[in-house]
Amino acid sequence: MSASHRRPVPLAKSYRLLNHGPTVLVSAAHDGKRNIMAAAWAMPLDFDPPKVTVVLDKSVWTRQLVEASGTFVINVPTVSQVDIVETVGSTSGLEISKEKDVDKFSAYSLETFQGEVIDAPLLESCAAWLECRLLPESHNQGQYDLFIGEVVAAYADERVFSDGHWHFQGHDALRTVHHVAGGHFLVIGDSVEGKVLPRPE
Repeated sequence: MSASHRRPVPLAKSYRLLNHGPTVLVSAAHDGKRNIMAAAWAMPLDFDPPKVTVVLDKSVWTRQLVEASGTFVINVPTVSQVDIVETVGSTSGLEISKEKDVDKFSAYSLETFQGEVIDAPLLESCAAWLECRLLPESHNQGQYDLFIGEVVAAYADERVFSDGHWHFQGHDALRTVHHVAGGHFLVIGDSVEGKVLPRPE
């Protein structure tokens, strides 16, 4: 269970939870309804206060919940959750709720926990989580489906993220995934260190 390994991440370092470009799961809730969806286009935007962006198509229910509640969560799933990623990214929470009167969390037995700041559910067993408050930008949202959020709380599994850095060695099941297309994903590899090249004289 990831709860015993979940630790707060200083907001000044929260951008690093997304800097390596993982596929994320966006969750939101409003008026007793909740949903979760996959998003391949998410990234850090700013440091202070920390901001992130995510693209939410006009057709998805999660977008409606985000706009109504003004909050959302970015969950960073692991390779052990790749089937969950593909499932919540390929199904409609609105259709499921109309057909079976349940949400994706209940339909697929997805365990969640409550964050510290906002009401949206956080998915258990991820590698990281960012609670976000929507910064409404009607032009960006309407024209580009681009949503900006201020990160108000962040957490990570200390087995793979601590002191502001990812370190996946020895924890292959906790590596993050990166969507290519059509249900195909890449898995984050090992880290390498770069150095500044000397200038030719």
